[in-house]
Amino acid sequence: MATIDYKDSGVDVEEGYNAVNEYKVHAKRTRIPGLLTDLGSFNGMFEIPAGLKQPVAVSGTDGVGTKLDIAFQMGKYDTVGIDCVAMSVNDILCSGVKTSFFLDYVACGKLDAKVAGQLVKGVADGCVDAGCALLGGETAEMPGFYDDGKYDLAGFGVGFGEKEKIITGDKIEDGDVLIGLSSTGCHSNGYSLVRKLVKDFNEDFNGKPIGETLLTPTRIYVRPVMDALETFGEKIHGMVHITGGGFYENVPRMYKKGANLVSVIKKDSWEKPAIFAELERRGADPEGMWGTYNMGIGLVLAVKKEDADAIVEHFNKKAADFATDVHKKLGIPDMKAYKIGYVKAAEHDLGTDLKGSREATILE
Repeated sequence: MATIDYKDSGVDVEEGYNAVNEYKVHAKRTRIPGLLTDLGSFNGMFEIPAGLKQPVAVSGTDGVGTKLDIAFQMGKYDTVGIDCVAMSVNDILCSGVKTSFFLDYVACGKLDAKVAGQLVKGVADGCVDAGCALLGGETAEMPGFYDDGKYDLAGFGVGFGEKEKIITGDKIEDGDVLIGLSSTGCHSNGYSLVRKLVKDFNEDFNGKPIGETLLTPTRIYVRPVMDALETFGEKIHGMVHITGGGFYENVPRMYKKGANLVSVIKKDSWEKPAIFAELERRGADPEGMWGTYNMGIGLVLAVKKEDADAIVEHFNKKAADFATDVHKKLGIPDMKAYKIGYVKAAEHDLGTDLKGSREATILE
């Protein structure tokens, strides 16, 4: 009777070793103070930053979602890792905390070390942008579970903040101004709808395949926002990451429960990436898009009214400083800040669960 080894079952251990060697090259670029281990250990260790009197660990986790399918069809794997990092570090940032370390998870049916290496290259690019270490991760080859050529990519990050400085939204008040920071496009949300509307990702859109535009990586807001927090501190009362669920689901999440506040968003107060008009032209519901996409604003800050102009000016004056080599290579415009609305007291009791509420977010 012939024997069967692990490779016969579809798992190539040698290719796994090759993938890890690819990862190590990229992870090396993310080394920062506090990192105590290298890739290859059974776990990863990171030292809690010195000087914190009451350190609080803040975590976030997410994946790339069905945007990955476009990467597979386009054969372009080097930017979706940025999306993977961005979705977690931007969530963590909403508490006013910079991510310290990130771990990724790559799963596939048949491992190709070069493809997996490109995925992790993107993760490393995102970590460099966010200023965090790629602490480790996991690669799972599962033949028969995932189709050959298909990968899943997810991860999580952890940051440390001073308890008394954590942004909780409890300082947001009637009259605060809402500042929006520009997105790069759809980021990593609403791609199930995108894939219903766009059937050919090689179709021309503004002089290049529309798939390339749709693969534009999510903007990472860590460096510009942490810079603004150093300058303006408690004048920034709250932050919200506009992810899946768009404005209606996300904006109310920055308010403390029972705050009974309403966000008024001026829809025409910023320049929107052309991809949103294109999706609408292809049949996306114009109103429904505001509950699905970021519509060109990836992060919203609630700030004191008297400081709003100075904060907007600060962001716009320093925007070019935060452009990465990836941004420049892909022709991604510098981030812009806009005053996009304001906070007002609700006219009646809205209750405590405002997620998705059309009363708590008014679009004008």
